[in-house]
Amino acid sequence: MDSQNNKQTGKNKNFIQAFGHAYDGIKWVFVHERNFKFDMACAIITMGLGFILRIRLEQFMWLLTAIILVLVGEILNTVVERIMDFMSDHHYDERVKVIKDVAAGGVVLTAIFAIVVGLFVFVPKIIELLN
Repeated sequence: MDSQNNKQTGKNKNFIQAFGHAYDGIKWVFVHERNFKFDMACAIITMGLGFILRIRLEQFMWLLTAIILVLVGEILNTVVERIMDFMSDHHYDERVKVIKDVAAGGVVLTAIFAIVVGLFVFVPKIIELLN
């Protein structure tokens, strides 16, 4: 630890400390990243709809997998964006643009996967209810 400000610079001492840092990171993304908030809202609505429509456990697991993939994708995209902004000192660089675009593309792919999973789960259930 730095003796001047007591900020941690070394490894975590235990699991609880590591978990606390992870929690801080997730909280930061939720507070500062608009897309993460949107994704969380979609996740809550999706899971709520799953309960209302009484989908099977296997279908819940597919939804949960898709949701987690999107959320992790958003977090990793944020990491890439922050690193690249830091490295470029917030100046435009075509190489940085490509890196950030590729990271964003990964999030889009996970979102498309989540939409497809949602369609496979919910469309048959909704058709069944309408008949």
